[in-house]
Amino acid sequence: MEKNFDKWNIVKKRTNDEAPRLYTVREIWWCRLGVNVGSEQDGSGRLFLRPVVIIRAFGPDACMVVPLTTSRRKHPLRFPVGDVQEKQATALLSQIRVVDTRRLVEKVGFLEMEVFTRLRKAVRKLF
Repeated sequence: MEKNFDKWNIVKKRTNDEAPRLYTVREIWWCRLGVNVGSEQDGSGRLFLRPVVIIRAFGPDACMVVPLTTSRRKHPLRFPVGDVQEKQATALLSQIRVVDTRRLVEKVGFLEMEVFTRLRKAVRKLF
């Protein structure tokens, strides 16, 4: 499948002009992850969106996120997080990244505290 880097660049330029978003750890957001290289997780649709869980705050302009997927594929670096917008979701631990909060588009809700605690422990084991 051909990746449309040119279309993503247009969206990315508009994203850069937006104001930072207010957020809290444990929130789930639609995030403009864009078009990325190789096996790095991409967003989809016209805004290149993917749901993410915010796992760490770095001030008003940046946060650490874990992208989510509805794929049922089993892998040691995939962590089940339960229902997100009425679909079973899995956190992609191999795709953790720091993003600027201008990439955040719409808050979906919160991850349950117990699931979030287990997710953070799984992330810590990576390092």
